[in-house]
This record gives sequence, structure tokens and C-alpha cells, in this order.
Amino acid sequence: MKEGTAYAVLFAMGFCHLLNDMIQSVIPAMYPLLKDSFGFTFAQIGIITLVFQLTSSIFQPFVGQYADRHPQPYSLAAGMCFTLLGLLALAFAPSFVVILLAVAVIGCGSSVFHPEASRVAQMASGGRKSLAQSIFQVGGNGGSAIGPLLAALIIIPYGQHAVGWFAFAALLASTILVRVGCWYSLVLAQGDRLRRVRRAVACSLSARAVHRALAILVIMLFSKYFFTSCMTSYFTFFLIEKFGITVQQSQYCLFAFLAALAAGTLLGGYFGDRYGRKYVILFSILGAAPFTLALPHLNLAWTLVMAVVSGLIIASAFSAILVYATDLKPDKVGMISGVFFGLMFGLGGIGSAFFGWLADVTSIEFIFRISTLLPLLGIIAVFLPNIKPLKPAAGAS
Repeated sequence: MKEGTAYAVLFAMGFCHLLNDMIQSVIPAMYPLLKDSFGFTFAQIGIITLVFQLTSSIFQPFVGQYADRHPQPYSLAAGMCFTLLGLLALAFAPSFVVILLAVAVIGCGSSVFHPEASRVAQMASGGRKSLAQSIFQVGGNGGSAIGPLLAALIIIPYGQHAVGWFAFAALLASTILVRVGCWYSLVLAQGDRLRRVRRAVACSLSARAVHRALAILVIMLFSKYFFTSCMTSYFTFFLIEKFGITVQQSQYCLFAFLAALAAGTLLGGYFGDRYGRKYVILFSILGAAPFTLALPHLNLAWTLVMAVVSGLIIASAFSAILVYATDLKPDKVGMISGVFFGLMFGLGGIGSAFFGWLADVTSIEFIFRISTLLPLLGIIAVFLPNIKPLKPAAGAS
């Protein structure tokens, strides 16, 4: 197998991540429509997100751990088929329970896709892990941004059944992932790249220091994804209630925030390689705080500006966090990726359900005042150790 970064595979994985997360982002973009059509409460909206995010997260560590030991090249395409089935069920769901089942199936597809796709990105990186993770992750954030825009253009005007059109995106992604599976199979057959991944240089930290660093990273994920879950699920409601804009206009505003998340992810990968992942993590969480704190107190134009700037900054965290975590456990890329992707979805779902309940008992504006305090937790990133890789053992190359 030829040495170097396999850009064709990385861009294919990034594009499939775009399609996967575009499909997923259609779910929260549908919330205003579902609320009007079925008369759901904010708590029910939060439960829909919770079920989707939990099914997206619970299985990911187990999938990742199994993939570390028994790689399955075509599991990516199989996972996308779950997403396809869930989409079709969601398009014709007649009740709250069926909607929950549909989003659960979509979540299962996501739980198969993310940890194994992250392993493929590492295998295709040629050693440039931050670059590979950023290409893969920015595809997902780009899809998250496009989803609400397409929902505003397709689902809001034409109704719930229009969700079925997104099944073509799942079919396209499945076809591409079959081709990626062929490349993956060839890599496994030759064994060269896989051995390089497993021979990754060890971390110099003690086991206790590694566990402490991982705990700090989990707190970073909590602050980031509780804030972004509030924005993703309820930003449209906040804008509609406070400024009286239309549902369609609110979707365009959500698109601007999610597009900023996509751009921030790519910048985070670049600066993580250049200046160190610890400093990117610190800046990306704590650095967003001044902008998030101002967000609930401004007029419409400045609210959008603060949302975009905070999204741009805080989005740079995840790629840096994930690569930092895999540097702590370089022999368990699949499991660590599964754990952190799982936490990403799980914390997002819990946050959405919590803020939905809180909005019902207080107000939409109140939950935004609370959520914008969360980036202040980023200060604890100063306690992350600087990772100094050990030299590979002689003859390991």
C-alpha cells in the first residue's frame, strides 16, 4: 500500500459524514413543524432529542471497542441502511411513539457510523491525525449546517412526508461507503497501515494522569454540548419568541450558527497542529464565553453576530479534544472515538431534554441566560498536561 495521506478516502469519509449529519440535523429542524402538527410540549421535543441522542451514543463505545479488535469494512454501509429505514419511518410517522422509534433507528445508524469512520480517517491520515480528523469532522458540521437550510426549503413548505426525499442522501452515502469498504478491506489484507496505527507512539503520562486528563476532557464536552444542544434545539424558538420572525427565517439563522460550527472545526484542526491541542481546547471553550454571555441581551442583528462568533470559536474544540484523547490512548482509537462521539451525542440529548423541561417551567429566554454561562467551565483546561510522546521502541518501525 502506498505511503502517505489517502486524501481520496478522507474526502469520501468527510462527504459521507456530511450526508449523515445533514440527515440527523433534519430532526431538530423539524421541531417547529412537529410542535404545530402534533401539539407537542417543549418537554416532548426534548424527549425526541434525548431518544435520538442516546441511541446515537450508547452503542458507540462498544462498536468502537469491537472494531479495534475485529474491523468490519462494510459496517459503515450497513449503518447507513439503518439511517435510511429510520428516515422513511419518520416521514410517515403518525404519532409521538412512532416518531420516537424512527429517530431511535436513525440514532442506531449513527452509532455504527461514527467510531468506525473515525478509525478509517486515522488509517488514511498518513500520520497527520489532526488534519484527518478535521476533514472528517468538518464534513459532519457542514452537514449539520445544511440540514436546517434544506428543511426550510423542503420540509417546512411541503410537510412531514418530504423527509422521505432525504433517503436519497442515505442511499448515496451507502454506495460511497461500499467503495470505502473495498479500500478498507485491502488495507486490512496487506496490514501495513493497520500495523502503523497500532504502533502509534505511546503517551509518556502515568495511568493516573491519563485518567485525570480524560476526566477534564469529559467536562469540556459537557460545557460545549450542553450549550450547543440548547442552541441547536431551541435557538429557532428563542428568535421566534423574542423577535417575532417566521419559522423559515429562524431556520436560516440556525443555518448561520451551524455553518460557523463547520468553519470553526476546520480552524481548530489547523491551529491544533500548529500551536498544540491543549491551547486550542482552552481557547475554544473559554474564549467563546464573552460572546455567549452577551447573546441573550442584544437585538436581532447582534444576536446573530454573537451566535456566529461563539459557534466559530467553540466548534474548534471537538477535533482537538478527540485527537488529544486518542493521543492519551493511541492503541484504542476505535474505543476512544466511540466513547467521545457517544458522549457528544449523549450529552447533547440530555442537555436538550433538560433545557426543554426547564423551558416549560420557566421560559425560552431563561434557558438561554443559563446555557450561555457554560463556556466558563473551559477554564479547567489549564490543568490538562502537555503530552510528550515516548520514542518508539527499536525495531518497531
